[in-house]
Amino acid sequence: MDKIIKSKVKVRFQDCDPFNHLNNSKYLDYFMNAREDQVLECYDLNVYEHFITTKKNWVVANNQIAYIKPAFLMEELIIQSQIFKCTNSTLSVEMKMWDAHEKELKAIYWVKFVYFDSVTKKRTQHSHELMELFSNVENHIDQSIFEERVNYLLISEL
Repeated sequence: MDKIIKSKVKVRFQDCDPFNHLNNSKYLDYFMNAREDQVLECYDLNVYEHFITTKKNWVVANNQIAYIKPAFLMEELIIQSQIFKCTNSTLSVEMKMWDAHEKELKAIYWVKFVYFDSVTKKRTQHSHELMELFSNVENHIDQSIFEERVNYLLISEL
């Protein structure tokens, strides 16, 4: 199973600002939609079916994003994602947006998800099966502070 998963997207007109740049708020939509599709395709985990059967799902607890280079109208992009830390009730995911050739880094996004039980209205623990999946795909990174990670990736890109 791949630890870093990726997919292609195209920047659409309705998501752009007057300068034909992807609007800042839309980056989150592109990242989250890509991750949802990737998890279904690569890990056979449908988060909506999971919620229907378990009444549990992941909610966003924290977001951090760095806008590096603009993404332009009709530009094809690659979005990569990976779990870089998991606990019995949280997932920390890193996503990177690249140009179509994966040469120019556009944005970096960290999101922390908390596993939540909609019946008890409380954080809950991942099942053994979920923990097994997450431990198989977890891809540790050396940086634990977002700004350090951004700097590391920018230096690596040079």
